[in-house]
Formats: sequence, C-alpha cells, structure tokens
Amino acid sequence: MAETKESVRLNASVAPENFDWEAFEGNVYDGQDKTAIEQAYAATLNKVVENEVVEGEVTEINKREVIVSIGGKSEGVINAADFRYNPDLKVGDKVEVFVESAEDKKGQLVLSHKKARALKSWDRVVEAYDNEEIVKGFVKTRTKGGMIVDVFGIEAFLPGSQIDIKPIRDYDQFVNQTIDFKIVKINPDFRNVVVSHKALLEAEQEQKRAEVIGKLEKGQVLEGEVKNITNYGVFVDLGGVDGLIHITDLSWGRINHPEEVVTLGEKIKVVVLDFNEQQKRIALGLKQLSAHPWDQLNPDLKVGDKVKGKVILIADYGAFVEIEPGVEGLVHVSEMSWSTRLHSAQDFLKVGDEVEAQILTLDREARKMSLGIKQLTPNPWDEIEKKYPVGSKHSAVVRNITSFGVFAQLEDSVEGLIHISDLSWNKIKHPSELVNVGEPIDVVILDFDEANHRLSLGHKQLTPNPWDEIEKNFPVGTVVEGKVVSTTDKGANIALPGDVEGFCFNRELVKEDGKQAVAGDTLPFKVVELRRSTHSVLVSHLRTYQEIKEKAAAAEVENTKKAVKKVNANVEKTTLGDIDALAALKSKLEKGE
Repeated sequence: MAETKESVRLNASVAPENFDWEAFEGNVYDGQDKTAIEQAYAATLNKVVENEVVEGEVTEINKREVIVSIGGKSEGVINAADFRYNPDLKVGDKVEVFVESAEDKKGQLVLSHKKARALKSWDRVVEAYDNEEIVKGFVKTRTKGGMIVDVFGIEAFLPGSQIDIKPIRDYDQFVNQTIDFKIVKINPDFRNVVVSHKALLEAEQEQKRAEVIGKLEKGQVLEGEVKNITNYGVFVDLGGVDGLIHITDLSWGRINHPEEVVTLGEKIKVVVLDFNEQQKRIALGLKQLSAHPWDQLNPDLKVGDKVKGKVILIADYGAFVEIEPGVEGLVHVSEMSWSTRLHSAQDFLKVGDEVEAQILTLDREARKMSLGIKQLTPNPWDEIEKKYPVGSKHSAVVRNITSFGVFAQLEDSVEGLIHISDLSWNKIKHPSELVNVGEPIDVVILDFDEANHRLSLGHKQLTPNPWDEIEKNFPVGTVVEGKVVSTTDKGANIALPGDVEGFCFNRELVKEDGKQAVAGDTLPFKVVELRRSTHSVLVSHLRTYQEIKEKAAAAEVENTKKAVKKVNANVEKTTLGDIDALAALKSKLEKGE
C-alpha cells in the first residue's frame, strides 16, 4: 500500500498524457490523493467559455474534417470546407474558433471556424485595407462582371478588370482557387469589399521594371521575347518589363506591318535606343543591329545609270521603288511620262510592279535618290513640229473631260486640249454634251508650244461655219416664215427654213389681233439682229405688220399736210386781195372821191 501511495504522489506530478488512468479509475488511490490529482489535472486544462472566440491548435487533418484542440477535455471537429481559403493549413497551425458548445449530447466539443472568422472578419478587412496588406482569398464563384471571393469569411467582389494585367476571357479557370489579393476598396456602411489581384501583379511588374531600367544603357543589346504585335510596332518582354520597337525601327526597308519581320513568341535580340525612368518607357531597335543598306550600296553606281526595282509605295505625287533591300528612290509623277498634263501616280504604276528606271540624282550622305522612267523612251516632243504641223488633221482619243474643254491623246505621251469654244460652232454648256471619255475624235492642229509641250487642237474647224450661210441667207431685214417651236419666260424659239433656229422676245410675239403667239403657230418673222458671237438669230413678228401700218399712217399724215398747205395758200391769196381793195377804197375816200 505504501508503494501505491508513492505511485500516486509521483503520478500526481506527471504530464496528463502519462497519467495512470487505470489505477485512478480502479480506486487504487485513496480519496485524499484522488481529489488532489483531479485538481492538478483541471489546472492543466483551459477554461472553456461558450459563445466566445478562442485560439486553437490543429491536431489532425483529413479530407473531410479538421480536428482542433483548444486545451479542453475533448477536441472539436470542424468541416474541412471552412478552411478552403487556406490550402496550406497543416498540423500545429494556430487557428481561431468559435465555441458553440462545450459539450453536445455526445459529449463532443462543438467549434466553428467559419463563425470565428465572421465575427472578426470586418476588423481584419479594415486593418488589412489600412495597412495595404496582401491577403489570401478563396474564389467561390463567377458573377456578373467579375467573381465572388471569400476573404476572412466575408464575400468580396473581384471585378473582371482586376483579375490580371492582360484581359481575361475565361473566368472559370480561377474558380475554387486560393489567390493573393489586395483590398482596394471598402464600404463600412454596407460592408462591401472590393479586391484586386491585378494590383499585386502591377506592383510586382513595377518593381521588376524599376530594376531593369536601373541597369539599362543606351546602345545595350538585350534578348527578349515578342509579346505583342500591333500595326505600329512590337512589344518585347525583356524579363518582366516591356519595350517597344516602333515599326520604323524594325527594318531598314519599308514594311506594311510588323508581322512581315517578327512572329509572336519569337526570341529576338534588340538594342536599347532610349528609355525614360520617370515614364518607364523603353524604346528598342532591331534594324540598328545590322549595317545600313545605303552604306553597302555599290560605290560605282552614279547618275545616269539604269537600275531595276520594285514599287513598294505609291502616293499621288510619285512612287517609291526599292532597288535593293532598304535602298529606295522616288519616281516623281512628272518623270513617269512625257505628257505634261498632271496625272496621279496610280495612273501609271501599282505596288508590286517591277520597273526599270534611270538615276536622276544620287545623294549618298542624305541617303536619297530620284529616278525617272520616261527617260528610257524617246521624247516624242523632239519631232512634234514635223509630225503634227499646224493645220494637219488627225484622229485622237478623248482621255479627259473638263468644264473648259477636252484632252485628246494623239499618241502615247502626246495629247492636246480642245477648248470648249473649238468643239462646236453652236453654243454648248459642257463638253460632255458632245463627247465621252474613250471615244475617238477627229481634230486639227491649231497651235503648239514646243517648249512647254502643249498642243492646241480644234474639232469644229473640220466642218464649215454654218454662220457664213446664215448671214448670207438671213440678212437683217429679211422677212421669212417661221414656226413657234417652244416658249420660255422671255420669249419663244422659232424654227426657220434650213434648220436654223431663231429667238423672238415676248413683246415681239404679239399678233395683229393683239393676242400672243403660242407654240405651233406659223407666222411671218422679220430678222432684226444677227449675233455671231453668241450664234443667235433675233426675229420679230410684230414688226412684220407694225411697220406697214406705220408707213401707211405716215403717208396719210404727209397727204394731209399737203392738202392743208394748199388750202392755206388759197386762203392767203384771197385775204391779200381783199386787203388791197380795201386799201384802194380807203385812199379814194380820203381824197374825197
């Protein structure tokens, strides 16, 4: 029995896990020692208070449950789903739990990690937001415009634009993933939380950018990967920081799109052209790693030499021809044809054409060259006076129509202008009334300017001037029969003999009965004026009868005047005789006879 008491004393001071429970439960110890042992054991246990958050230790983890000890008589079992936000959870980790019950019907300690997080989650969110901490969040599901993330037990919103630096199309790949986030916005009133993963990536990228830029030097050659291709250039990843190769720095030759030089994902070497530490911009070059093509141009090449090349660009003023990769010359539109009329370069060439040209100017220092195509063919204007003398007749083709005339081509590079006044003897408003582009037309050479390569052509001169006959057949004062064809606000068009058309003003259309002539009336008309400059014949119906009346009235007035004069003469004679008789009578009376 003494040994048993000694064992009790020894076991009273041992650790709980080494305590002899069989001896204790079998009443091996006396009552006094048993009470002391119970008090000693109770001192090793934490006081469990229900409805409070306490810290516990993870003692076991399986797929469905996490066992947590808070120092009580028993351990609590928590659903493993409560720890989805923390995939790195391991045995021995300290976690906060909410004591729902110290002992359920089965005598089991009931704990909740989810409730513990919920009770302290908002304080943690505010603290993390104020301190700009990086927090872990569990992506629960997709939602409109983004995703729902569990952060400290609170559902936070992750906008789609804040998932990654580059645009994300497939949101589902992030569901059920635990990711680091930064809390970027909170609303205490509604307890809304907005998080961002992009902010962390940008901060990391900014740090890498600063490190890379800090080591950069102009002229430094680096290796990078083509990350993005745009129509204006190529973005190259230099190891966490991007640089831009502008399209003009990709190749010494002219290119239409960067894809002609590089491909996405390709590893390339580039040279640092410039960088800005404040704006974090890096300008790169690719063509600078090779010698300039102009420096390798044949030194024997000189003005007057013939070269072959390919048209790589066309503008209204000319075409650029590449004679070697990166070496090009301009063929101005005036050097494409001997024709002096201004054309567009598109009328002569198109991109991709293989052409032969002559070097007109060559400046190796300025790296400029001008070329000519027309110089390889004889100048037709050298023999123009012999081939096309003034007065000679030719057949041409209408190439262009303007408001002032028609350009007609006699042969390649030789064309002249038919002024609108030389197209027809009749008055026209626009040349298109008579001709169309592409139609043949007979012309006569009126004049030429050899120095300026200009030809003046005529078309109406090939037919007699109808006005010579009109002036002969319809002299002013002639009365002819005409028909009113149509009327206008000012007068009427009159058809005269010989397919000649005249015009009569409204005041001259009044008939003898006082009525106005109308279309369809056939009446006598008098030619009152011929206007050769405007090819107009002015006629009058009124004057055909008005002048006759005026002559008859004038004759009657003249006869009346003569009769009055005769009567007056007789009256004057009678009056004078009477006066003489009276005078003689008076004289006799005075003498007393």
